Amino acid sequence: MEQILLATALVIVAGAGLAAAVLLGRQRRLTAELRDQNAVLAAGVELRDKELRHLAGVRLPELMDSLHNPGMRVAGPLHDLTRKAPAFGQSLQTVMDLFAGSAERVRARADQSAKSTLRAMMRAVQSLANEQQLAISTMQERHDDPDVLDGLLRIDHMNAQLGRRAQATAVLCGSWPGQQRSASSMTDVVRGATSRIRDYLRVNLEGPVNVAVTSRAVEPVVLTLAELLDNAARHSRPDTAVEVNFRTTHNGVAITIDDAGVAMDAEELQRAAELLSGEASVDVHRLGDPPRVGFAVAGVLAARYGFTVSVDSRSPYGGVRAIVFVPNALLTDIPDDPSARPAASGAGRPGERAAAVAAGPPSTENGLPKRSRVAVADRAPEPGGPGGPDAAADGADAAGGPDAWRNPVRPPRETAAGLGAWQRGTRSGRTGTPSGGTPAPPPGVEGKDLRP
Repeated sequence: MEQILLATALVIVAGAGLAAAVLLGRQRRLTAELRDQNAVLAAGVELRDKELRHLAGVRLPELMDSLHNPGMRVAGPLHDLTRKAPAFGQSLQTVMDLFAGSAERVRARADQSAKSTLRAMMRAVQSLANEQQLAISTMQERHDDPDVLDGLLRIDHMNAQLGRRAQATAVLCGSWPGQQRSASSMTDVVRGATSRIRDYLRVNLEGPVNVAVTSRAVEPVVLTLAELLDNAARHSRPDTAVEVNFRTTHNGVAITIDDAGVAMDAEELQRAAELLSGEASVDVHRLGDPPRVGFAVAGVLAARYGFTVSVDSRSPYGGVRAIVFVPNALLTDIPDDPSARPAASGAGRPGERAAAVAAGPPSTENGLPKRSRVAVADRAPEPGGPGGPDAAADGADAAGGPDAWRNPVRPPRETAAGLGAWQRGTRSGRTGTPSGGTPAPPPGVEGKDLRP
């Protein structure tokens, strides 16, 4: 009996030990599983913390900067979230998208506000520049002292540049060019553009073309060419020329501008192509300091009026070749009758050439020449500009005919002295004061109405 009881006790004890061993093993397995789960959770929390810090400190700031610099790279997540935390990765991307959308809307509102402000300011500047031009013109007609005329011609040219810059900024901000012109010959359009830049003496126009730009496109093409010519002159040596040529095609006329400056690299060419396409809205905050508006303005005008501008080829002189292609839809014939010939693109405009000078201006019923703007060819270069203080203004209208564009130029004081003598003679003739006859007009001002 005792042996049976002992055996039974041993069985019970063994069973209890076995049960305890099983329970202990299970507990250990549960503990290991919980430990692994805690490690996974801890790693997930650490991953999320790192990704959130990376999002706030790197990704969102880079995303904000990329809105102003489209070519900038935005950093991605630190880990492969598609495998480790797909739901969390999707949540982060949702945050990025919401942030980008909000930032873009804020940027668009800020850009629109800035453009509205600039547009209003530039309209005021344009109005003041026009009023100032009237005052300058009146003084030019009243004074015959060479020194006074010399200074007025310089001020006149500087005022033309001021007006162009205000006009370009206004156009960039959504305004219209603000000028409606008669159809003008292609040569006159280029001359009008040349007269609005500082280094106009360096522009060399090769050969005329027997075609005119339609009325609605004259001012946009003039302003576009002025910006491109100004860029060409500013980005090339001051002792080099800027060459302008025409090329007639079956569907329009191409105006090529070649400079001898530094060529643009691939990134600059891509950026220029984007601006010149006119397809995207221009952010005025991304135009640099100081702002470089030339390509942006050209792109806006080209897209609005139907011509094209490109700078994707190199000039024969190692610089940049800009091409303005004006299609047949924006071209017309030049009138044969000189009296009906359209005024130059700069007629009545501050600082622009009067192409009618070369052809002979129309007259009034009394035989007096009709009023016409004094050509920029008779203006002096600005102090420190190409050619020095005694360089002449370019002689574009000196003797008439297309080749007059390349005639030797005269010192500004000589031009001013001629203007003064011409004005004194015409004034004397009208008042009846003997003066030995009305003098012939000085070279370069034939046909201009200089009556006070």
